[in-house]
Amino acid sequence: MFVALERLINLQDGYRSTFRVAGLDLLLLVVDGRPLLLENRCPHRDAPLHSASLNGQVLRCARHGFEFDLRSGEPLSARCAALKMFDPAYDGDRIGIDV
Repeated sequence: MFVALERLINLQDGYRSTFRVAGLDLLLLVVDGRPLLLENRCPHRDAPLHSASLNGQVLRCARHGFEFDLRSGEPLSARCAALKMFDPAYDGDRIGIDV
């Protein structure tokens, strides 16, 4: 089942918004023109990522400074699990997630 999150026309570089869908806290970002959908939680200690800093394709958790490559979700600066990333789904002029 498709759950719409945002209209495509609103997705510009720098876009960042959180959503709760089917018990998941999600973060939708647009980085270098590419929409990214990930769980809004750092795998290190469950800190929310909606206030994380971005430097190109690197997301840095605001709480402990763990860094992740947004192309792969893999950690860069420490040993921990990768980000949980989801493939965005599309329906007409909307982006969302299939649940």
